[in-house]
Parts: sequence; structure tokens; C-alpha cells
Amino acid sequence: MGRCIGLDVHRDFCEVAIWQDGAVGRAPRVAARREALEQFARALGAEDRVALEATGNALAIARIIRPHVGEVVIVNTRRLAAISQSKQKTDRHDARTLAQLLAAGMLQGSWQPDETTRALRRRVARRAKLVTHRARAKNEILAVLHRNLKARPPMTDPFGVAGRTWLAEQSLPADERDTIAAALRQVDFHSEEITVIERDLAAFVLGSADARRLMTVPGVGMITVAAFLAHVGDIARFGDPRRLVGYLGLNPKVRQSGNGPAHTGRISKEGAAIVRHVLVEAAHTTVRSPGPLRGFYERTRARRGHQIAIVAVARKMCTLFWHLLTRGEDYAYALPTSTAKKLRGVELKAGATRRQGSPGQPRQPLNRDQRSAQERQTAEHAQAAYQRTVADYHLQQRQRAKNTKTAART
Repeated sequence: MGRCIGLDVHRDFCEVAIWQDGAVGRAPRVAARREALEQFARALGAEDRVALEATGNALAIARIIRPHVGEVVIVNTRRLAAISQSKQKTDRHDARTLAQLLAAGMLQGSWQPDETTRALRRRVARRAKLVTHRARAKNEILAVLHRNLKARPPMTDPFGVAGRTWLAEQSLPADERDTIAAALRQVDFHSEEITVIERDLAAFVLGSADARRLMTVPGVGMITVAAFLAHVGDIARFGDPRRLVGYLGLNPKVRQSGNGPAHTGRISKEGAAIVRHVLVEAAHTTVRSPGPLRGFYERTRARRGHQIAIVAVARKMCTLFWHLLTRGEDYAYALPTSTAKKLRGVELKAGATRRQGSPGQPRQPLNRDQRSAQERQTAEHAQAAYQRTVADYHLQQRQRAKNTKTAART
């Protein structure tokens, strides 16, 4: 039987503990550099197993060690109370705990995505940070206007051409005008960087059948599907939609003990926060279009309020995504004109040339507005059918409960 090795990973070194024959011993630290890790890996046996905590450099370390051992397990230590809640929190103790838990068969490794998925994750995360930085620069400009008693900008986009002209006309101190100029330069820089990243994301979406399929859902755009697929990966690893909902942290917490009833609370917020964020943002857009999702939102809002209803729609969309990807089908209540418009926008972001009419050729009449109206009417019928189905179901449930009570009395 091989040894069980625990690695407590840091930026510059790895603390090593080795379990063998029921005893745990300490080994010298290993520098977190390729040469030192390769030398350490060559000293391991083919039957050895290694467990290391999930950190920023854990994947790179696992790639070096994996060819020389029988198994490498990357563990999320936040889900291990023996480490995260331990009263003795040292590097040596954490490494020993990993080795002991690995020997006892109590460690479940985290899913390790392929390089394409990891690159997609990095692009999505990079874009999110750039958007945050750009919003901070925009808020700085609005703060200058606020503290100088200026009115709100009269246009929708204060940072477009008309907005910048309006900003230049405002009477402000010299230092405040310098602040606005610097913030506008930051906005331009971050916007250019976001455009570059979105070009790569658009190319991914156009080349992915799953991404195009998810975009058939009203309100779901390029960023939503890119973030979802980047963190979910292969949908086949989720046996049912409830596991996917729990993986993304959209399932409510449940507390129950003894003979008391179960109490549900807020969502667990496990997994990637960026996916929950884009799903909630997409839910706000989705409920504006007619369809079953809007009907579900209105029914939930009437009982629980807007905020809970929006999160419920995001959870429902997650379940819907699982079914669409598992069955390989497009959304049954899609709006074809809206979907085509979204995909054309993705093509333009990917660098496609804009379509120009041929000179001298008569322009063909467009019935896009008519098609869109017909599609919305069909979606409204689907929403009404959903509402009738739910109403009939609850009526049957109430009637069944009433009959049960009547039978019990007699």
C-alpha cells in the first residue's frame, strides 16, 4: 500500500506531511517552484496518493506531481471543518490533517476543468474586474458633480459624446476638472480592454452549440452563457438539476432538528458568485418578456415580493439550462427575432463586418416588427397557458385536501 501525502500549499513553499503504516511524519518543505517540485515528484512512488488544498497555484503543482503518483486530490479546505474550524491552525497541522483524511478515504476532490474551460474562466473573471474598475471611475465623476452641487446629467449616458460635451460645459474648479479628465481616460482604457476580451468571448459563443442554445432563452446574453459554461463545464457531471442549483449556490438553506418542521432560509451562495450575479441580472431582463418565466415571476412576486421572486427566476433558469443542455434542445418559447438579433450582436463583437445594402438595389421591405409582434403574442399565449395550468393544479390540490378532511370527519 502506498503512502498518503498532504501538502499545505503557499505561494513560496509547500508544507509536507506523510502518512505511512498508521503514523504521520513530517518531511522537509518543498519550494513552490517547478524545479523543486519536479525533484520532489520523482521521489514519490507510483502507488502514493497526494492531497493538496485548492489555491491559486494548486493546479500547476498537481500537473507536475500527477504523472509520478497514483492519485492527486485537490481539496476545498473551506468545506473541511477539521481544517477551517480547527483550534490549532498551523501549516504543519493542516498538512498532517490532509494526509490523515486522505488515508481514511474522507476527502472528495474538486472538479478540475480542462485548459479551454480554465482560459474561459480567466477571461470572464478579467472582464468582471474591468467592469468594476470602469464603474468606479464613472462613480468618481458623478461624485465630483454631486459635491459641486451640479444637477444630474440630462442624458441617459453621461459618458458618451453628448455627455462629455455636457461635462465640458460645467463650471468646476481646476482640480475637479482634472479629476474628471483622469477618470474619463480610465473609462476609455477599461472600455477598450473590455472590447478585446468580449471579442474572445464572442468567438467562443459562436463556436459553441451549447452557448447558442442557451441564448434562445429571452434575456440571456453572451456574458451570461459564457460565465455559466465557464464554471459549470460538462453538464453531464450533474445527475439532476438540483445538484446544479446547489453547485451554484442558488438553493435555500434548510434547518431541521428532531420532530420539528424544516425551516428554509436564504440561498447558500456556494460556488462562483459571478454566475449567480449574471443569472440574477438575466432574470431581471427575462421577466420583461412574455412567457412562462414571466408568469412564474408574477406568481412568486405576489406571494414573496420582488427580490425573492427574481432569485427564484434565476434558480428556475438554472434548472431550465440543465434541461436544455441535457436534451440538446432549444428553448420551446424562444423569440426567434430577438434571438437572431442577439446572435448578430455577438457576431459584430467577434469582428464581423456590418452588412451594407448594395448600391442601386431596391431595399426589400422588412416585416421585422410584424414578426416580433406575432412572436410576442405567441409567448403571451404560452404565459397564459402556464398560469392556467398552475391555477388548475392548485385548485385540484385544495379540492383534494378538502376531500381528505371530509373523509376524516366521517
